[in-house]
Amino acid sequence: MTEIKPSTSPLCPTEQSLLKPISSLAEAYHRCQTLGMRLSRQRKYILELLWTIEDHLAAREIYDRLNQQGKEIGYTSVYQNLEALSSQGIIECVERCDGRLYGNKNEIHSHVNCLDTRQIIDVQVQLPPEIIKQIEAQTGVKISEYRVDFYGYRGDRQEQDK
Repeated sequence: MTEIKPSTSPLCPTEQSLLKPISSLAEAYHRCQTLGMRLSRQRKYILELLWTIEDHLAAREIYDRLNQQGKEIGYTSVYQNLEALSSQGIIECVERCDGRLYGNKNEIHSHVNCLDTRQIIDVQVQLPPEIIKQIEAQTGVKISEYRVDFYGYRGDRQEQDK
């Protein structure tokens, strides 16, 4: 996600709109237009898919799903559009050891990573202020935002290991 540095001058309406999380497909389209990005057919296909499934997908999965839907689009076009959308903060890009996954959330949030299914679930986590203060005291860094990654298994793992 692109970080926007705070300034001492008041933000113009366009700058204020760029700080707001995108919560709908229409808002994603609007953000593209505000940033001067062309809303090509391929870009619309990708955004529609990400907002419909509300999951994290690899570029190859997005390519396969769109082509299965009869929306002919090349793999290079999918990849280039994903990179453009994620670099502008319109969609999320999650880096994993086995590649990048893309999702429709652009707001600050945390993830639960299921080790059984490899699914990533978006969650909102509010850490207690004492923990934030403890981290700030240990590091000397004033925390302005954070993300937490949780890892676990869907069923009772101990029962499976018996």
